[in-house]
Amino acid sequence: MRTYILITLFLGISCTPKKEVIRIQGSALGTTYGIVCYDCNIQSSRLQYAVDSIVEAANNSMSTYRPNSLISRINRGEENVVVDDQFKKVFTLAQQIHKETDGYFDPTVGILVNAYGFGAEQPLDVTVELRDSLLQYVGFDKLVLKQNVLQKTNLNTQFDFNAIAKGYTLDLIAFYLAKSGGANYLIELGGEIIAKGQNLEKSKAWTIGIDDPQRFEERVLKQKIQLSNKAMASSGNYRKFRVDEKGNKYVHTIDPFTGEAKMSNVLATSVIADDCATADAWATSFMVMDLPKSLAILKGHSDLWAYIIYSDEQGEIKEWFSPEFEALLID
Repeated sequence: MRTYILITLFLGISCTPKKEVIRIQGSALGTTYGIVCYDCNIQSSRLQYAVDSIVEAANNSMSTYRPNSLISRINRGEENVVVDDQFKKVFTLAQQIHKETDGYFDPTVGILVNAYGFGAEQPLDVTVELRDSLLQYVGFDKLVLKQNVLQKTNLNTQFDFNAIAKGYTLDLIAFYLAKSGGANYLIELGGEIIAKGQNLEKSKAWTIGIDDPQRFEERVLKQKIQLSNKAMASSGNYRKFRVDEKGNKYVHTIDPFTGEAKMSNVLATSVIADDCATADAWATSFMVMDLPKSLAILKGHSDLWAYIIYSDEQGEIKEWFSPEFEALLID
């Protein structure tokens, strides 16, 4: 669940006599990625291969679009599927954030994601009766990870990690870059960001642009920030939605308590955290929650810096910033 971020990834960057820059880009996880690294002790071809390998491993573990991935096999009801370390780490973090959000972050909405047409299966005619019947299969308490095997208390429960796996994949790429000596790099994957050190060409933190959710037919920046040594993820409903043949509009944010494809006054969220998996999950969570609950949670989470775009009761577009996020804004 996300919107996309327009970033100045390849603009205004060139090699200097003192610093060699590596730049690669490609396709991954159904979207595109780009990497700029000034001081990585690795050839660009080798970095490209490493990134492709990391993405391939993540897909084989957690992609609901691959029929033989671990998560797809579990969703089909196969028993005794042994999961890998990536899967376990993402599951554990998802479980933690599920508790901290009082259940609003819930990967077990997978069966509803598919029913509304945002997954790997054909959409259904989601009536109130169907929605309520599918809700009985939703709930993180229906999943139990024992050693290396994920067990479901209800075989019909389906889940996906799409709201956290992309961020985790960025974290793995960042770890690889750090091992390769990288201290100044920017990674972007489908609008999610990890910024390390500085843009050495400009001798300042990396410049990141955030889309205006009201200008969804074209990409116009709403805000720009300078980011360093942090990760950022964004989420929104203004681009990813579906209109059925009856004219009903469904957004891809699913409320795990009501089963509804939730339309709310929150238009878009951006969250900055120490790692991208955490930022990814929380950005999605703040789309599902009502705004007052999000703001209450953020007061107790100094580790999360957030930017929320919403409409007030009069329909006017408003912006809310945590103080740390607001301090990063640039003209």
